Amino acid sequence: MPAATRAPAPPLARTPQPARRRARRRTSPWPYLLIAPAVVAGVLLLLYPLLRAGVISVQHFRMGELIRGGATFVGLDNYRELLTGEEFWSVLLRTAVWTAVNVVLIVGLSTGVALMLLRLGRRMRVALMSALALAWATPIIAATTIFQWLFQSELGIVNWLLDIRGYSWFADGGAMFAVLVILVVWQSVPFAALTLYAGLTTIPVELFESARIDGGTSRQIFTKVVFPILRPMFALITSLEVIWVFKCFPQIWVLSQGGPDGATTTLPVYAFKIARVLHRYDLGSAVAVVTVVILTVALVANLRRMLRQES
Repeated sequence: MPAATRAPAPPLARTPQPARRRARRRTSPWPYLLIAPAVVAGVLLLLYPLLRAGVISVQHFRMGELIRGGATFVGLDNYRELLTGEEFWSVLLRTAVWTAVNVVLIVGLSTGVALMLLRLGRRMRVALMSALALAWATPIIAATTIFQWLFQSELGIVNWLLDIRGYSWFADGGAMFAVLVILVVWQSVPFAALTLYAGLTTIPVELFESARIDGGTSRQIFTKVVFPILRPMFALITSLEVIWVFKCFPQIWVLSQGGPDGATTTLPVYAFKIARVLHRYDLGSAVAVVTVVILTVALVANLRRMLRQES
């Protein structure tokens, strides 16, 4: 009689972990301890100044209150004074134009530079990326001082190249606005271009080859292949550049201090001038709070649109 074959033993089932151990893992304090320094730093550096500005904006807070204390509560009087004045609305319009011009130029030039990096050879690509990184790493005040020298009326290189020695760029509102736009765009393009180039390298080469085989032009490849894939990255870069340009202050203050005749006064410069020149810390804080509200609304709207597109 043949020996009975032994059936293979069933695989050992993994014993479930005790519920207490799983609960202990879920409630581990280490993740919270690791992010605690960043949260504390954010509260101290961001949240507290914002809350303090909000408190001052609803008080009567000027030089006397700064020295001896005892600021009184005035409610929304500062906001009422701000929003009913014509100067605020002209500054807000100028800030919107300033932001739109800079962001359009930054995103457009950055896209062109990123596409050029994709087509360049290795050596030229490394050289151009190094130049972009150097421009990006230049301190803001140092770059602003260099531009101040470049556009100097008598000894500036720009006037020498254009053969218009004696022309003062800083005395004309439109020229001063243009100089500041060039400066901010020059400082902002490297970050956006390198970020977009990193996104372009993630697109499979086969998609470009298929589009060229189908007879697609460069514009069609960008609009039908590149942009749809990198749409979230374009939205994120646009949001970051809107924030960066809208709250831009050091470049404007060092070069023009909001002049001439207020031609380059944006909301951050306007808030600083009110607080520093007029010692109206309450009204200046109101301008700062309004600026934060405008940026928050614009950012939330853009992020919601980006999430809808992803879904």
